[in-house]
Amino acid sequence: MVKHGTVYGVGVGPGDPELMTVKAWRLISTAPVIAYLAANGKDSTARDIALPFIPDDAEHLVIDMPMRTEREPGEKAYDFGAKAIAVHLKAGRDVVVLCEGDPFFYGSFMYLFARLAKAHTTVVVPGVTSITASAAAIGRPLSARNEVVKVLPATLAEDRLREELLTTESAAIIKVGRHLPRVRNILGLLDLTTRAHVIIKATHEDQQTIPLAEFSGDTLPYFATILVYTGAEAW
Repeated sequence: MVKHGTVYGVGVGPGDPELMTVKAWRLISTAPVIAYLAANGKDSTARDIALPFIPDDAEHLVIDMPMRTEREPGEKAYDFGAKAIAVHLKAGRDVVVLCEGDPFFYGSFMYLFARLAKAHTTVVVPGVTSITASAAAIGRPLSARNEVVKVLPATLAEDRLREELLTTESAAIIKVGRHLPRVRNILGLLDLTTRAHVIIKATHEDQQTIPLAEFSGDTLPYFATILVYTGAEAW
């Protein structure tokens, strides 16, 4: 009998390849099969981050992920990806699945994990998140002592987002994109505009950090975070 391979969900961090863990580097540099998602058939950011460490002879398994608001296209892509990965595993080949940031922190790997973990040995390798990288980029700790920090998707209902901001000392607002005008309005009503910072592509070579009050655009790119400090100025 052929011993099945292991699937590794590997967090490659927010952008700087040097922020990958030693374990991530070891697994990637020895992987026979490297899998990753490519949004709408475009290049994969996760692959680009890990590229310096991917063996020349590694087989690349590209999972095309259509970026849609409907769930069905994405579910089909994960189904396809899980089946393609399983073929390699059953043949005895390990598969390293690259994931931006951390696999289990809003990471796409969690959906592959749900499809593969019951039948195959599955290992999750944590990675540096864009939120902690964003705090480092602006030189401002996320929290200290008994302070509460929250991660808030900008897609939350307006009342919910406002309520969450009222009950925390700091917050990371993610998935902002076209929701920026609504987020900006909420922060303005709470008198938090001057306490908010926009971080775009944290740790990438083209990283940008801008006080929200000085940012004039109406949308943010996918790799962007707004850090808000609602409590007393402690740093």
